[in-house]
Amino acid sequence: MPDDTEAIVEVRDYTIEPEWFEAYRQWATDHAAPWLRANLDVIDFWVDDGHEPEVAGSDPQVSPHGQPNVCWIIRWASREARDEGFRSTLGGAEWQEIWAKHPNTNAYLHLNVRFMTAA
Repeated sequence: MPDDTEAIVEVRDYTIEPEWFEAYRQWATDHAAPWLRANLDVIDFWVDDGHEPEVAGSDPQVSPHGQPNVCWIIRWASREARDEGFRSTLGGAEWQEIWAKHPNTNAYLHLNVRFMTAA
């Protein structure tokens, strides 16, 4: 990717319902993460490993759903490239085949997507 002032990363945090987390982890490990890494500029894909989170600050607030238990980060040339790339990649037939194997597409209690630039 060119060193461009428009470059962004997309940070995706999910909170998967606890009763579906292990099935989600297996699906992500076997199907989603490998395909996403091969088809997007994924920096990495992480799932919770059971360690207690650390929450601090002057007014820490944890969602009623708990902390995110899945995180993945994608690098993009620009926000426009992200919008087009995400739509075309995840709208394709290959991704739809993988998505069809998802153990429970309603298990996402919370999804947070942030867009950031290098400091």
